[in-house]
This record gives sequence, structure tokens and C-alpha cells, in this order.
Amino acid sequence: MDLQPILDGIADKIGPHLSEGRVADYIPALARVEREQFGMAVITCKGETAQTGAADTVFSIQSISKVFTLTMALGKIGNDLWERVGREPSGSAFNSIIQLEREHGIPRNPLINAGAIVVTDVILSNRADPGGRGSGEAGIDAIREILDFMRSTAHDETIAIDREVAESEAAHGFRNASLANFMKSFGNMENSVERALRVYFHQCAIAMSCKQLARAGLFLAADGRDPISGKRIVTPSRARRINAIMLTCGHYDASGDFAFKVGLPGKSGVGGGILCIVPDIAALAVWSPGLNKNGNSHAGTLALEMLARETGWSIF
Repeated sequence: MDLQPILDGIADKIGPHLSEGRVADYIPALARVEREQFGMAVITCKGETAQTGAADTVFSIQSISKVFTLTMALGKIGNDLWERVGREPSGSAFNSIIQLEREHGIPRNPLINAGAIVVTDVILSNRADPGGRGSGEAGIDAIREILDFMRSTAHDETIAIDREVAESEAAHGFRNASLANFMKSFGNMENSVERALRVYFHQCAIAMSCKQLARAGLFLAADGRDPISGKRIVTPSRARRINAIMLTCGHYDASGDFAFKVGLPGKSGVGGGILCIVPDIAALAVWSPGLNKNGNSHAGTLALEMLARETGWSIF
């Protein structure tokens, strides 16, 4: 299948939709991003690449980082993670606090904000090289470990954290602080709220392009092994389970609609990016900053619907 003309055709069709949706204005650093931008990249398990539009433009991956921190946390404590976070769709907004009280501080899944903060807490408590250092340096170690993992899976050492975005989130992350404090009150946070949030805000502020993001997620399309380098990242069973959580929970309260229309595991971020996995075939990423009412990229979602129709890609 020649993917390049398909992607170029989608880029032409998506143009009129780029003025729709609104950027994530509750994070000042993201509010300044120009809305009418679009990029898409596909990397196949055979190493073939197709891209269109602003596929090399870096953007804040935000909640897409949760896929990779989930992978890391499972590698550290395995199925013990599921004692602290569930695996069910939330049916609520990504930063909702309502379910936490009813469910005794156990987040519904690891891809909503509360669940991702617990996952970050696990990484903090089980960081690769603790070295007996102080709590402040523990946060630095964890941030470095997450960034190193992203660079490793993307095979790109230039990937960096957007410090302005991280600081902007920290200055306005009141809802996330509420979630973390609420979970702390139920005993579901091992580290200080301040330290866990610092790591969380920095992981969300990692800046990547569509091409880098698709490359980073390629191991999930190949049963947990990077099909280009041959390196095993996770077991086939774990890769399937991460994909399952992406399908059922990756678009918050629009996850069912995304599964219905696109039919692929995916994870969105309020920076306008979406990572999608086509098992045994490819990983792909799309970016357009204008968001729909659910906090997912409006034009990006439409582009993925078009791609699914053109290629016939679906897990169903």
C-alpha cells in the first residue's frame, strides 16, 4: 500500500477543519500555540515512513506520555500496579475528581490524570538509580529516566522537555494538585504530592514531532519488540494489554466514540497530538492543536477516521 498519496489526500481534505476546535487555553503556554496546524506521520513495522504537513514540528505531547510511563511502571512492579489503579473506562472528563471519592482514591484507569499521577508515583518510588539521594534529586532522577525512555524508544537523543510548558502547568495545575491530595488522603500516594506533580508536569511537557512519536510507539505495533532495531521493550502479552487500555480509555469520555469511528488503540493529549497503533502493521501520530469538547484534537480525530476508511485499518 502506497501511504504517501493517502496522507497527502487527507491533508488536503482536512484543511477546512483546522479553524475548528479550540486550543488548551487553561495552560497559558499552550494557549499561544497557533491553532491552524496539521501534521501526520506513519511508520510501518517494515520501517517504511510516510508523512505530511507539519510532521516534523515538535509539540507538547501531554497525556500521550501516559502510555510510556504506564509501560515503565508495569516494568517496575508488574501486575501489582493494578492494586492502585483500575483498568475500566472512566466515562468522565480526564481531570474529574468525582469518581475518586466514590472509589476510595483508586483512579478508574492509568490514562486519566489521577491514574497517571499514581503511575508517576510508582516510577518515583522505584526509580532506576536511587543512589540514596535526597527527595529533590529523586524527582530529577525520575524525570531523567522518563525522558531517557522516550529518547530510547524514539531512537532520538534530541527529544527534550519544554520547560516553559512544564512551568506553566505547575503554576496552573490546581485541579491536578486536588486529585493528588485526594489520593494521598486515601493512602494511594507514596511520595509527596509536590514531588509527584513535579515529575508529572515535566513528563507531560515532553516535546516531540509526529514522526518521533510514531517511532516511539512502534514497539506496541509489533508485540512489544521494536521491529526495526529488534530490541524487546515489553512482552507480547503486556503490549496487547497496553493497547487494550489505549482502546478503551485513551480518549477519556470519548473513547467509545473513537473506537467506533477509528477502530484502533489510541492516546490523545491536550497539546493536540494523538498516537495510534495498528497491530502488526504500523504506528502513527497526528497533530493539530484545536481540541473538541472532550479535549481531543478535532482535526486529528477526523484525519484518523479518514485514514481508517482509506486503508481499512481496524482491529475489528
